[in-house]
Amino acid sequence: MPHTASRYLAEGPRVGVRHFTYGDAAEFSARARESKALHQPWLFPPVSADAYTAYAGRLIEDRTKAGFLVCEKDRDGAIAGFVNINNIVEGGFQCGALGYGAFAHAAGRGLMREGLDLVVGHAFGPMRLHRLEINVQPQNSASIALARSCGFRLEGFSPKMLYIDGDWRDHERWAITAEMRASG
Repeated sequence: MPHTASRYLAEGPRVGVRHFTYGDAAEFSARARESKALHQPWLFPPVSADAYTAYAGRLIEDRTKAGFLVCEKDRDGAIAGFVNINNIVEGGFQCGALGYGAFAHAAGRGLMREGLDLVVGHAFGPMRLHRLEINVQPQNSASIALARSCGFRLEGFSPKMLYIDGDWRDHERWAITAEMRASG
C-alpha cells in the first residue's frame, strides 16, 4: 500500500494540527458564533467570513505569527479549536506568545489538551523555538488548567497587560521552555 502524506503537521490519537487556510472561513466563523458564550469575556475570534479572512491572513502571511487549527480526526477533520503563536522573535530569544481557544462542541473533551501539546512539540521541534509564553486572565480557570496540564509554569503577574473588551486586563504569565518539556 503506498504511503500518503498526512494533512497534519502533527498528530495525536484524537486530533491533528494544521495551519489555517483561507478556505476554513465558513467552518471557523460558524464555530466561533456557536461558541460565543464560551469565549467571552476572554477572547473574541472572528464570527464572519470577512473577519476570518483578515484574521487568518495575519497568521498566514506574517512571519512573526503562526496559526494552527486543532482538528478532530474521527469527525473528518472538524475544527475543534485553535492555537496561535504570536510575537515570534528569532535570534537569541527564540520565543513566542500563545493564544488558544476551544469551540463549544469540543470543550471539556481533552481535545485542546492534546492539540496544545502537539503545537508545543511542533514549536520546539520544526519551528526551533526555545520558549513559549501564555498570558491568561486570572479568572479564566479553564485556560489556566490547560496551560498547567501541558507543563507550563506560573512565572508572574502583569497588571493591566492587555486591552480586551473595552478595558485593560490583568494577566498571569505562564511559560515553558524546550528543556522543561524534555525533562517533563
